[in-house]
Parts: sequence; structure tokens; C-alpha cells
Amino acid sequence: MIALPTTGGIFLYAKPTDMRKSFSGLAGIVRNELGKTPNDGSLFLFINRRQDKLKALYWDRDGMAVWYKSLEQGTFERIRQDGEASVKLDAADLAMLLGGISIENAKRRKRLKAA
Repeated sequence: MIALPTTGGIFLYAKPTDMRKSFSGLAGIVRNELGKTPNDGSLFLFINRRQDKLKALYWDRDGMAVWYKSLEQGTFERIRQDGEASVKLDAADLAMLLGGISIENAKRRKRLKAA
């Protein structure tokens, strides 16, 4: 079981990503296109053009870590927000994305949010 970071946000990069990129290339996208710091405790997600591969980049206590998933069948959902370079997700959205559930079509019930 891999423990993913919970201290920062979860950000899904909105554009297709070249899956040949590794630590430095993905960190460059985070810095240059998202305007964020790769080692701030956030989880950054990248999906390829065919939407069957996903890479996650995060800071793991003493260095960068990359997690990579390649689907045998099906695709990941790429969520888009008008003009935004990334979409902020929560833990439930991440679980749905990895589980193949459509986030955009899922209905959320009204809940009290802490201020």
C-alpha cells in the first residue's frame, strides 16, 4: 500500500502529458505552467493523450516520488475547467478517478463544510 501525501492539495494537470517525462520534466510543468512548488506537499497528476496512463508526482519526506499507472483497458477521465491549467481535486475525487468513476457525472449530496 502506498501512502499518498495529505498535507497539500491534489492537482490534475488539464493538458495531455508526455509520459516519457520523469521527475525533472514533471517538476518543470508544475513550476512553469501551474505556478506551484513541486515539494510543497501537494500531489500532482498527469494523464497522457490516449488517457490510459497516469503519473503522480509528490514530495516524499526526503525526495521526489513518481507513481505510474497504465491501464490495460479503458481510460482515465481528464477533467477540464475553462482556461485553467489544473483542476483541484479532493481525496474522494482522486479515488473516483483511479477507480474509473466519472467525476463530472457524480452527484454530490449537500454536506456541511467546516469554515
